[in-house]
Amino acid sequence: MARLSDDPAAESRDGFIAILNAGLPTKRVISQGLVRDEQGRVLLCELTYKQEWDLPGGVVEVGEAPSVGLVRELQEELGITVEVRRLLTVNWLPAWRGWDDACIFLFDLGVVDSDITDGMSLQPTEIKAVHWCDPADIRDRATGAAIELLEAVEAGSLPTYREAPKQAE
Repeated sequence: MARLSDDPAAESRDGFIAILNAGLPTKRVISQGLVRDEQGRVLLCELTYKQEWDLPGGVVEVGEAPSVGLVRELQEELGITVEVRRLLTVNWLPAWRGWDDACIFLFDLGVVDSDITDGMSLQPTEIKAVHWCDPADIRDRATGAAIELLEAVEAGSLPTYREAPKQAE
């Protein structure tokens, strides 16, 4: 491991912390929001970088709180401002299709009028379209992890922390 001339001394507290921060594993953190319309349908995003649809949200930046990251991501990708109501669960995802494992914070974003999608400004590099989905649409279009997660939400069997099953590649 290389050190710079202005790094704190390795035997100092700051130096020790810097060495650990440089060498310890990092975990990707994703925040997603559960948005429902007045008919109980769930908002899913059709993404540019994978075939399956997924819940709105994205990767939390370094030093950013998961709830703040979700608000930022939905502003950037959908052009909407949301109010984070409560944390529904933390969902650990195993590695999948070349993506490293990650922790997803799923937040409740409440019930909105379905016409909210009419005013969305989609970020074209990431979002092709958004869709209000009933359970059949979710089973047909969503990622395996999102299907499993939303079925647990519907069944009322959502613990504070959960581990998603490994998905087929």
